[in-house]
Amino acid sequence: MILSVTLSKPAGNVEEKLGRNYLKIKIRAVNTADGASYAAEMFTKTQVFHKKFDEKELEDFLKANSGITFKNVVKRTDTEEITLLTNKKGKTTELRKKLSKSAVPEALEETRNAGLKVLPAGGFATHSPQALNHRKHYLLPEGTPVPFLVLLGIMNDEGKVISSRYDKFRQINRFLEFIDDILPEFAEKTADGQPLRIADFGCGKSYLTFAVHYFLTEIRHINCEIEGLDLKEEVITYCNDMAGKLGLKGLIFHTGNIADYSGANSPDIVITLHACDTATDYALKYAVERGARAILSVPCCQHQINTQLQNRGKTGGATGEVPQEFEPLLKWGIIREKFSSLVTDALRGEWLEQQGYKVQMLEFIDMEHTPKNILIRAVKKENGINKTNNPELINSLGITPELFK
Repeated sequence: MILSVTLSKPAGNVEEKLGRNYLKIKIRAVNTADGASYAAEMFTKTQVFHKKFDEKELEDFLKANSGITFKNVVKRTDTEEITLLTNKKGKTTELRKKLSKSAVPEALEETRNAGLKVLPAGGFATHSPQALNHRKHYLLPEGTPVPFLVLLGIMNDEGKVISSRYDKFRQINRFLEFIDDILPEFAEKTADGQPLRIADFGCGKSYLTFAVHYFLTEIRHINCEIEGLDLKEEVITYCNDMAGKLGLKGLIFHTGNIADYSGANSPDIVITLHACDTATDYALKYAVERGARAILSVPCCQHQINTQLQNRGKTGGATGEVPQEFEPLLKWGIIREKFSSLVTDALRGEWLEQQGYKVQMLEFIDMEHTPKNILIRAVKKENGINKTNNPELINSLGITPELFK
């Protein structure tokens, strides 16, 4: 039985076929008084429309639009997830993934929450509603040993997450959700078997780098080439040793400075996690200059703007006094630091939009785990138009951010 369907990446003929220019359609199983068994949310740029289907109508709708009106279709049943990816030539690739024991109960619970009674398949009837409510579905599921997680001491040999490492396990899965969300942008490339190229700047011990490689190759079955870069030679040696022990192909690490880096191949995705201060800016510049389709960045240590604001707040400072309306934000060091971080990341978002990217500011993980919890996700627009004007905030504060030099 179909539990849910998501259709995305419209092919260009949506309005002609469906009457409106829908960007995405989400369909889920429900119970209704009139007998319809599926409810659809149909999203345009500014509105959401609703429609009901019975099973036959849904079957006809999917047959008429999967791979034709929408290039990407993800269908979930009570036993598997089926992904259809259609490239520019009209070739459709079908990917099937059996749902794990941790995934199936959640899929069933989502359906129960929608009011539909379903008999679970695969022997999961013993789960109580209370147990289902507390079960979390992760892209790297618990209970299944993942080699790199075992080697890193996050899981034991049976796939049980070590209690003291659960925050790291949760962080890894949260990041993979961000990766999974942007994969449709590369559907044509991956469907043709071309490698998805990723550069990870400031990779450190590379927990997330190994996670992305495993997720792409073992779960999504996508060919990829990932290169990690970090200043610390001992860290890079450690990562290459780990990749060798695990026998991983398409994953390599180098010692180097982001500001001076020049890779042989332009990346499709650039990742930068906690790259200190202007290292994040160098990574963003590199991504834009090399035409990266997507960027995932968790900034850290925004010293540059903090120092400039500190100087500007002093009489006779390098650039003069701060405008009066900003004085309360610079009076106390801890407030100035937080304000500087927000200003820095807001201007990074503005700059990326000027370069033709669609930008989102997202919460990476809860504040209780780390204060550096803003993730900048940027995806290149099809016809992004570059702009060169500086935001008024720069002139008002009298600052010179690295990206606007």
